[in-house]
Amino acid sequence: MRQLSALSHCGAGASERQESDSNAKLVDRFGRIHRSLRISLTDRCNIRCQYCMPAGRVDFLPTSDLLTFEQIQRVVAALAPAGIEKIRLTGGEPLVRPEVERLIALLREVEGIERIALTTNGMLLTTELAMKLKRAGLSRINISLDTLREEVFQVLTRRTGLQRALAGIDAAIACDIPLRLNAVILRSLNVDDILPLARFAQDRRLELRFIEFMPLDAERHWNQGNMVSGAEIRTMIEAELGALESVARSDPSQPAQDYRYVDHSGTIGFIDSVTQPFCGSCDRLRLTAEGKLRNCLFGHEEWDVKKLLEQGRGASEILELALDCVANKHASHGIEQSEFRPPERAMYQIGG
Repeated sequence: MRQLSALSHCGAGASERQESDSNAKLVDRFGRIHRSLRISLTDRCNIRCQYCMPAGRVDFLPTSDLLTFEQIQRVVAALAPAGIEKIRLTGGEPLVRPEVERLIALLREVEGIERIALTTNGMLLTTELAMKLKRAGLSRINISLDTLREEVFQVLTRRTGLQRALAGIDAAIACDIPLRLNAVILRSLNVDDILPLARFAQDRRLELRFIEFMPLDAERHWNQGNMVSGAEIRTMIEAELGALESVARSDPSQPAQDYRYVDHSGTIGFIDSVTQPFCGSCDRLRLTAEGKLRNCLFGHEEWDVKKLLEQGRGASEILELALDCVANKHASHGIEQSEFRPPERAMYQIGG
């Protein structure tokens, strides 16, 4: 339920409304407390992954439509007192946006923000940039790596660049930034990369998470048959690399179920969004690059926070909008239901 006092909707004075807002929490009608905000910095990307973007021409947002870093900071500052403490910067490819380290520094100024992470394809991540991000206050970086074969990389991403992605991984390691690898497996393309990817992560003592292919591709080619379930991948890994044992979630809201190799040679996780939805513990809100709040990756509703920012509205009104967004969150994304329909926008337009 909305957590603003009923007084705030019954002609309360300004001081009473301010006090009510200061006690507001981002809790939906199912009791889920929202502590995480995923912020898309841009819809632009330097590759064209099949599970995300179209192959042909893409009409990206004009730069003038994107939230400025100062506007993003204002949104985060408005939501942090209501419980937001974890930030993840996404895209598109967030590193195509210049001076991301400046945004990280701005977000670090917001009281209550404990973690700032970033998801990237790694191709633009040099050692120099990685050090800037770390010094600015980046807590963790996730790098997408779906294959170790250049020919498959080119088919999957419709671009060249595997070696640049691998160099980005090396840059993060060199700068000692906590690093996790993300992999999406399509049955028609990169099933044969599952074991090499697992060995690659093992050899480097890196966390690896396999993410089920979700119906968020721009060309609407998703189908159940091309999705490889986390359970199937786990069976393949155990058959070749040894037994896995489940690791208790340190954070109940984390989307992955993590495992460790029983021989202590590393950890591996599975985000089974399709076959084992984790909606019951979801604590995420999303902010698109042009300033729309969303309460679910698969949702069809958006709340326009940029309009409030451009009108000079204050933190209490931004929070009010977020509370309305949270209040309208559904129990689950509904992929398993026959009437499910994917969102109108693809992953790169929402924020990964």
